[in-house]
Amino acid sequence: MRRFITFGLIAGMGLVLASPGFSQEKLVLTLDDCLNLALTQNPSFMATREREAAAQAQVRQAASRFFPSLNGQGSDILDKKVFTLEFPSMVPGEPPQKVKIDFTKTYQFTMAFSMPLFAGGSLISGFRQANYNLGATKEIIRQSKQETVFNVKKAFYGYLLAVKFAEVSEEAVTLAEKHYRNVKNLYEVGVASKFDLLRSEVQVANLKPQLIRARNSLSIAGLGLKTLLGLDLDRAIEIKGELSYTPLETDVQEAVRRALLQRPEINQLMFQRRMAAEMVKIARAAGLPSVSIGGAYNFWANRFNFGNKNWENYYTVSLNMTVPIFNGFAIDAQVGQSKALLKELEWAQKGLSEAIRFEVEQAVLNYRQAKESLASQEKNVEQAQEAMRIAELNYSEGLATNLDVSTAQVALSQAKTNLSQALYDCVISLAQLEKAIGDGTEDKQPN
Repeated sequence: MRRFITFGLIAGMGLVLASPGFSQEKLVLTLDDCLNLALTQNPSFMATREREAAAQAQVRQAASRFFPSLNGQGSDILDKKVFTLEFPSMVPGEPPQKVKIDFTKTYQFTMAFSMPLFAGGSLISGFRQANYNLGATKEIIRQSKQETVFNVKKAFYGYLLAVKFAEVSEEAVTLAEKHYRNVKNLYEVGVASKFDLLRSEVQVANLKPQLIRARNSLSIAGLGLKTLLGLDLDRAIEIKGELSYTPLETDVQEAVRRALLQRPEINQLMFQRRMAAEMVKIARAAGLPSVSIGGAYNFWANRFNFGNKNWENYYTVSLNMTVPIFNGFAIDAQVGQSKALLKELEWAQKGLSEAIRFEVEQAVLNYRQAKESLASQEKNVEQAQEAMRIAELNYSEGLATNLDVSTAQVALSQAKTNLSQALYDCVISLAQLEKAIGDGTEDKQPN
């Protein structure tokens, strides 16, 4: 009886878990959904975001150098050798007197503090450098966000393009099969030739591998999109969207001007140049005097006993000054190295500005080309559909050959493929232009 009850419980749980309510539902995603998922789950972007916490910790570390340091220390002397003092004898002719004196205590406890008063400006420069590093890190994160957004858009629209290609391939196979059935009917009544029947059958067979490749490309596009979104590859998804775009009028000079103000790479170099300038100041500060105040409060005793009269204490407060006199010209070398780095960054910024200018102009030209191609393909599809209709009608009436119909089918499939590709090129060129300008990201750092 107990076994029967146990088996019934297990079977019941299996039925519940297998029910639709417990199965993993299909995830329906729009473009905004995909962007939100990627910016919260994409491993590469999330790893880049963690750099900000490290940079903030470096700022706190640089600020801590302005505060006094306090350290405690305790020691237990395990073995020691006492000092021997020799005193001359008060009696003429007698040997000198030797006395052993213990100047140390077995147990010692010290509380020491130190606070910088002047460090040649190195502390202030170090704090500024840490803040500039934080600013550069935020720009790195913004750049990573920008690249993630672009990659998601590319994968999202690439998936929609793969859907269109699969639909075109399926339609081509459907049309070919329909034509084959028409030819077969005509052949059976003696109107069509055996050659036309074989040719139409071969046309169907030739189109099926294309359909298989299109479906496989669609599956691969779905896997790539799920990888970018940080989803499990086995998770079922459904993409809601269309290959459509809003026409945009662009001015190249204005786009370049905005890009030079907004691109995170430009801001990164700006912060890096400021960091290099502070490195020059830190290197020069190493040749200036430094002043600090310090002190120590000490307890020591020969017995580890907390009695009132067992422990002796004393303290010291000191003002310390360090003046570098000669260090083998190391300071000059460090200053020269920092100046060279600053000069390198200036040249890098100039080269980056030219590269950004080229990238923006290229994106504008690509968008204009895609827009012109789209305008021509929209008309081309209408013409190809009409040509296909006329070819099928003429063939049925004996006014066209089987080759004419096959040619019209191929032309229609190619026209629809070109139209989908042109739409994809338009939306991607717009995304590339947005990325080139530096739009679509938040938390821009001021110049």
